[in-house]
Amino acid sequence: MSVRVDVQYACQREGTPTAAEIEKWVSAALDGRPGGELTVRLVDEEEGLRLNAEYRGGTAPTNVLSFPFDPPPGTDVDLLGDVVVCREVVAREALAQAKPLPHHWAHLVVHGVLHLVGFDHDNEDNAQPMEAEERRILATLGIPDPYCTERAE
Repeated sequence: MSVRVDVQYACQREGTPTAAEIEKWVSAALDGRPGGELTVRLVDEEEGLRLNAEYRGGTAPTNVLSFPFDPPPGTDVDLLGDVVVCREVVAREALAQAKPLPHHWAHLVVHGVLHLVGFDHDNEDNAQPMEAEERRILATLGIPDPYCTERAE
């Protein structure tokens, strides 16, 4: 499996993972799946709000948005799509959930990539397999269950 990841920093890099970290998380999410090319774009709240409003009707920036690429018939490309992650939202959530910031970044990148390959959580029947796959992938990276509400004190 081969994957090409274009990491775009549309906001300051402070508090954001390196391109190598993002590529590692993307590779873990795609392990055993068809490869391809995708973009992971790290944005500020302003861009996150604009994209969430335009594409999902949201009224606030969200942590991660995924835009799967659906090639036109007869087009032979291996483009998976785009994942957009909002730096400030990720930082706030990690703090509020008492999670290490790098773990939360990894979870959201994996989550976004899984959306590109067909996973969804729009209902309980879809959410359970997606969350199980996230747990499995994150465990391979040494990251604990992101949905566990019990935290060590």
